[in-house]
Formats: sequence, structure tokens, C-alpha cells
Amino acid sequence: MAEYLLVESQGSYGGPGSEAFLGDAVRLARAGHDVAVLLIENGVTEGLDGAGPAVGRVQEAGGEVWVDSFSLSQRALPAQRLVPGVRLVEMDEVAERILRPAVRGVWH
Repeated sequence: MAEYLLVESQGSYGGPGSEAFLGDAVRLARAGHDVAVLLIENGVTEGLDGAGPAVGRVQEAGGEVWVDSFSLSQRALPAQRLVPGVRLVEMDEVAERILRPAVRGVWH
């Protein structure tokens, strides 16, 4: 199966595209692919507890959800508000993942 890194930069405030994009992550994970979703820029708001069900659906399907620590801090959002199981990451970890030859990166 393939590996995916899906990068969500808009969040639900940018319109309905975020939920559809995270739905793609769910379908890929359910199909057996290795899926990580990176929430970055305004997309970090999707990782906050109470933001909506999309992140939980990704996790339930077997996907990982990452939040960019820099983007979170730039929005003055504390890591304690993240959905349980969402992981705070630095860009070195993201770079390591996206540079793997088998990883397919998709940005929204």
C-alpha cells in the first residue's frame, strides 16, 4: 500500500473543502494506506478539541493527525487544547516523512 502525507492548511474557516479533504484521508486509511494528516497554518484549528468530528474520523480509520507546532504557537493556541491522540510535530519530522521515496504528498 502507499504512504500519504496530506497537508491541510485552511481548516473549516476556509470553507467546506477541509472536511472533504479530511474525508479523503479517512477513505485512504480505510483502504489500508499509511496516512498522516498534517494540520498547518489555519488548518491547526481542526485539531482543537470541539472543532468537529473530522479529525476523530481520521484517527478512527487508522490515520495519524499531526499539528505543526509553529502554526499553533503563532495563533496563540495551547497544545493542551488538541484532540487526544493528535501529535504536535516540528518541520524536521515533516521533512523526513515527505522526503521518503514512497510518500505521496497532497496539499490543501
